[in-house]
Amino acid sequence: MTFNELKRLDHQYVMQTYGRFDVAIERGQGATLYGFEGQEYTDFASGIGVASLGYGHPAWVKAVQDQAAKLAHTSNLFYTEPYIRLAQQLCTRSGMAAAFFANGGGEANEGIIKLARKYSFDKYGKGRSTILTLHNSFHGRTITTLQATGQDVFHQYFFPFTEGFRYAEANDMDSVRAQDGDDVCAVFLELIQGEGGVLPMDKDFVQQLAAYCAEKDYLLLVDEVQTGIGRTGSLFCYQQYGILPDAVTFAKGIAGGLPMAGVLCGEKCRNVLSPGTHATTFGGNPIAAAAALTVLEVLDDEMMNTIQEKGAYLRASIAAFGSPYVETVRGMGLMVGIVLKDGVDRAALVNACYDNNLLVLTAGPKTIRLLPPLVISKEELDKGLAVLKKVLTQQPS
Repeated sequence: MTFNELKRLDHQYVMQTYGRFDVAIERGQGATLYGFEGQEYTDFASGIGVASLGYGHPAWVKAVQDQAAKLAHTSNLFYTEPYIRLAQQLCTRSGMAAAFFANGGGEANEGIIKLARKYSFDKYGKGRSTILTLHNSFHGRTITTLQATGQDVFHQYFFPFTEGFRYAEANDMDSVRAQDGDDVCAVFLELIQGEGGVLPMDKDFVQQLAAYCAEKDYLLLVDEVQTGIGRTGSLFCYQQYGILPDAVTFAKGIAGGLPMAGVLCGEKCRNVLSPGTHATTFGGNPIAAAAALTVLEVLDDEMMNTIQEKGAYLRASIAAFGSPYVETVRGMGLMVGIVLKDGVDRAALVNACYDNNLLVLTAGPKTIRLLPPLVISKEELDKGLAVLKKVLTQQPS
């Protein structure tokens, strides 16, 4: 099938909810993707942070094939080995006590919101259900997680939204205190606001916030849908902030390309969601869990150090371009934001990357976002950097 045929069928039969780039992908290997007509793309996007092990990773492929031949699905009415082993691995390596498995980041964030509200209801009764989130945050596209998102642009069309959220400024404890009240049960934040523009939280703010939540008996909830599973150079980003949240969500890279997500909680929350209070048919699917176990096996301490080194190299290389368009480069590990100066035509630069066979993402109003596969090679990094240098140092037209 040609690209034009594929595009025509997409427009005929698929709801047009995505503004797709003019690119069709047939297959991938490592951190390189291939089009239907011989195109070769260096991938600095990894399916929006999902393809953590890149494409065609031998151990991942074998795990998926073996599990698919053995058992694909049974539902959570029965015990299976892969999800139990996965929960054990995640809890052991995160300092958490228990796991709940879901299918995507929005669903995981719905789950953590339910966890917080039921924890407070069980302990304090009705009236203590408001969750504080941060301006510029993004927590998903369900009705509830859209309202949890601290960006007005998302609060439209789908009225009425779920009530029970207020928004504070990031890195500002005075703003958090100003939004406080007797109705609050939790604070929910990303440690790096990904969709908001790759904006890391200040460590002092996060630690003060953790102490404040402990004092008030508010649950400290961390959305690691994008930052988790090695993306920032530790299994979870919070491990670099010196805190232990009450609960954390994860998704994207956990199963290396298969739909999987979940919630991890600490000891005081492990029994909050009792039988019948929360469920999902495909959660803990054996094939996805087998894939996730392989991802965790690859992401050992040595790999985490490598991710931090690659991220530092990527950020330093871009900063050294001396680009007339770039204001700053920020991020952690292989989650990198190239912040453009005011007035720069970001779309033109992104399209130029695509024209030169480099796949990148955007975030916030003026950021180019890079989320390469965690296993990307030095050669693939340099190939992508060569394109970025060409695009970001070209003379303005």
